[in-house]
Amino acid sequence: MTYLFAAYTIVWLLIAGYIFFIGRRQKEAIKELKLLQQLEEENK
Repeated sequence: MTYLFAAYTIVWLLIAGYIFFIGRRQKEAIKELKLLQQLEEENK
């Protein structure tokens, strides 16, 4: 039973870490898109 608990804990930690990583990358992508839109507006 201890191994099952440990396995579930590790899996949930990996999932949480992956979600955090994806969220951070999405924020960076949105920031970059806004910068590109701003540069496009300036060049018109």
